[in-house]
Amino acid sequence: MPKLDLASVPVKTGSIYPAPYAAQMAGRSSLRLGEAGGLTQFGVNLVTLEPGARSSLRHWHEREDEFVMVTEGICLLIDDDGEHVMGPGDCAAFPAAEANGHHLVNRSESVARFLVVGSKMNPERATYSDVDLAVEMADGKARFTHKDGRDYEGAVMTRFKPTYASARISLQGPCIPETRTERD
Repeated sequence: MPKLDLASVPVKTGSIYPAPYAAQMAGRSSLRLGEAGGLTQFGVNLVTLEPGARSSLRHWHEREDEFVMVTEGICLLIDDDGEHVMGPGDCAAFPAAEANGHHLVNRSESVARFLVVGSKMNPERATYSDVDLAVEMADGKARFTHKDGRDYEGAVMTRFKPTYASARISLQGPCIPETRTERD
């Protein structure tokens, strides 16, 4: 089953972030393509951001590499160096242990999509740059803490149990333009 039927991949919505951060992820959904294809060593997700949505809180990983490529629309990559406009075909890489908090934000009037690929390290720790939050992940569980290691109120241990929406996304046309000038 090498070819995936995107229409059969469940759409993941929601967040495992503790309150009030979970509500800030409204308008974000994803297809877990790597999981659907049976991949175990790295994750591949196609993320959809509605206008005004963001991919995550700004974060960085201690042990996981992360790679993103915009496939549709315009996103702003916000990292420690500022804001960077990204359109179809634009890529960014975040090596493990580089403390460069990052996320993508859709400030446009149209849907934006990007592919994110990340190694699946177990255990793993991520730190959130703009808030007093960190997460330790191991064996399918996430433990949210303050940056100093104290348990985060109301979110000591969370199982990775994503919720799925019944809607499916529709991809139209090529995901990547033939040349960069097609979008410029």
